[in-house]
Amino acid sequence: MQDSSLLQLLWLASPALPIGGFSYSEGLEAAVDTGSAATEATARAWLVDQLHLILARSELPVVAQAVVAWRECDASRIRELNAWVLQTRESSELRAQAEQMGKSLLEWLRNHTTATTQQIESLAAQTPTYPVAFALAASATQAPVRDCLLAFAFGWAENMTQAAIKSVPLGQSVGQRILSALAAEIPQAVDHALTLTDTTRQAFAPMLAILSGQHEMQYSRLFRS
Repeated sequence: MQDSSLLQLLWLASPALPIGGFSYSEGLEAAVDTGSAATEATARAWLVDQLHLILARSELPVVAQAVVAWRECDASRIRELNAWVLQTRESSELRAQAEQMGKSLLEWLRNHTTATTQQIESLAAQTPTYPVAFALAASATQAPVRDCLLAFAFGWAENMTQAAIKSVPLGQSVGQRILSALAAEIPQAVDHALTLTDTTRQAFAPMLAILSGQHEMQYSRLFRS
């Protein structure tokens, strides 16, 4: 991979990217509130499960397929994948997160040269979702698809680790141990995602949907999801 492609992927994976990823816990805060992820061990296990049961079976395969579609200029495929993401968000919070981060990343792309005006406007004409917008940004790097997924997953892991540190709460050293555990699991999750097709990709996570619904009415909370 060329240096420019690697640097662009590192940029996209950074929590400093101004798309608001730090403001979401994706149900983790609700899990902490119910006692399901209230310690280092249980928070780590919860996030590893989320990586394999949700991210690897839903968002990661969408990113993989959308990167290919963007590179092949397949507009109908992009619309199909973007619609699938919207249809599979099982709570208002999860859908709002996908939409807000997608829109913010699209606005970020307007100030860069990593996507054409036509590509940006074609996605903006829909309700842009974060996995598909990320795929657009990553597709221009010419990095291998697997590397694009590694960047997406590590960016997610960093945001979720910070959510655990704040909501459990945990110390920075504990956070680094959790991030290390997630980093060790990411390659397997990415490889699984790359095997999935439209018929095997799925977003079935009933407990996450329940926790997300509970979070909407949680008495005290730090995060938007």
